[in-house]
This record gives sequence, C-alpha cells and structure tokens, in this order.
Amino acid sequence: MIPLTLEQEVNQIGYVSRSVPKDKDLAEEIRRMKQEKNAVILAHYYVDGAIQDLADYIGDSLGLSQQAAATDADIIVFCGVHFMGETAKILSPDKKVIIPDLNAGCSLADSAPADKFAAFKAQYPDHIVLSYINCSAEIKALSDIIVTSSNALKIVESLPKDQKIIFAPDANLGRFVSKKTGRDMVLWDGACIVHIDISQEKLNALRVKYPNAKFIAHPECQEHILSQADFVGSTTALLKYVVDQPEMEFIVGTEAGILHKMKQAVPHKKIIPAPANENNTCACSECPYMKMNTIEKLYNTLYYELPEIRVPEDVRVKAYDSVMRMLEMSKNL
Repeated sequence: MIPLTLEQEVNQIGYVSRSVPKDKDLAEEIRRMKQEKNAVILAHYYVDGAIQDLADYIGDSLGLSQQAAATDADIIVFCGVHFMGETAKILSPDKKVIIPDLNAGCSLADSAPADKFAAFKAQYPDHIVLSYINCSAEIKALSDIIVTSSNALKIVESLPKDQKIIFAPDANLGRFVSKKTGRDMVLWDGACIVHIDISQEKLNALRVKYPNAKFIAHPECQEHILSQADFVGSTTALLKYVVDQPEMEFIVGTEAGILHKMKQAVPHKKIIPAPANENNTCACSECPYMKMNTIEKLYNTLYYELPEIRVPEDVRVKAYDSVMRMLEMSKNL
C-alpha cells in the first residue's frame, strides 16, 4: 500500500496528527513561527483561553471578518470553526488560510444545507436574503447581505420598510431582530446547540443564588431566555457591558469561552456562566467544535501549514459580494 502524504492524511482525519515537541515551550514556538512565516492568528472569544492569549486579534464574527479583510499577513491562522476560516478565504483569496482542525464545524451552519436552502429561497422570489455569518460559504453565496449579531438590527433597519426579507439560518436571532425592528421576516428554522441548551430550571436556581447578578444573553438564545435578560447583545457587546456596568455580578448566557476575556478585563467582578441542560466539564454552555482548537493542533497547523481552507472560486465570488455588502454597510451604521 502506498503511504499517504501528509496532506492526504489531513484530508482524511481533518488535522495534523503528528506529535509535538515535548522539550519545547509550544506557546513560544508558535510566537516564533508566526513571526518567521508572517502569519496572523485570529481567534474567536469561544476558543480556549490559552489560545486567545496567543492570538493577534480576539473577537466576534464581525471583528474577525474585518481583521481577515484588512490583514497584510501571508498566512491567516483561524482559531475558531470552519465557516470562519471560509470567511477569511472569501475575503482574502490570495492568502493561505489554515485552521487547526477541519472537523471544527458549527451546528448552526450545518442546519442550513445549501440545496435545501436554495429550494426554500426559490419559494420567495421577491425577498432578499440576509444570512447570519454563522453559515457555510455556499449559503453566503446564496445570500444578498451577510449580518452578524453586532450589526443585524441596524442593517435590517437600514433597508426600505417594504423590502421583503428572508433571514437565515438562526431563527432565534431572526425572531429577536424581527421583534426589535417590527419587520415581518421569513425565517429559516436553524439554531445553535450551545445557545438553545441553556437550562431554564437551572438558570432560575442560579438567579435565586445570586439575586444581585445581572443576567446578560446572546440573541441566539431562545426567546423565553432572552425575555428575562437585563441585556441582550453580541459577544463583544456582552463583554463591553460587563466592563462598563457598575454591578459586580453577572450571569452570562452564551458560550463559556467569553468568560476568559471577561475575567481578564474585570478580575474584581464575579462572572458566572449560564447553566446548560446537560452535564459537561463546566456545567455551562460549551461549543464542542470550538474546543477542538488546542495548543497542540495550533502548533502543528502553523508548523505544517495544514489543514488549508479552500473555497471554490465560483462560490467565493458570490459569497464575497454578500460579505462585502455587510462590511460596507457596517461602516455607515
């Protein structure tokens, strides 16, 4: 049997499985390689804190998109999930975009298969498509404007009131935007497993335990959870709220990775993750895909420059238009 090349092996299992050096400081080696290769490390707030500490930029989907479009690095190392790496490649086709693990998918993106969404879209020929950035390159290519949780409200409000809209793929975010703007939108029925897994019963108990805590939540949460929140906003907005508000205790309804940055920003405040229905490592809402990013995989992806994100050019060009519309509109909002 002919042995597989490293790239073939990576294509099969999704990441570089080679052993990492045991006698070296991996964080120091990652910093060194980053300089030598003119690479930039972009990390989402939801990845492990040790990876966030190595990143050149940490942010939410909007901030990461802006950084991917603006960087002059030769290599973009995206520590997040697959659709985020795709977005970077869509915006920077001449750059090499690599990701620690191709298996780091997204339940929300997976909830919108391109063929089924195309058929759904065809039922509403007089509607434009606004898609949340947490979707595949193929869905972006089928969309007119991409939005994020940071700018969805303002983008919808900027459109003519008689403009008919399909909103995809997150129905919870869509309902939140519809309620806030008064716009009647057609919603694709998708959801994020992390944000719909917050336990109402456990949340009630937590609020009794911490009666002075402000409860803040991401708009991907279910409507009955959002209705109880003192503040609803994007990941970046939640972080800013915790920093800016005078209260000393906060219950945070989103993926628990954001707590790392919150605790760094306000170490004197008590930050409590909202509880999940299922028992897991932290009794909180964790994204299993984000946690596929590890220091070892980050080292290997930078060392071997694999796995590489590739987007078919015909898909990329169409997706580029919808993402750029968002970035251009965001400048004026």
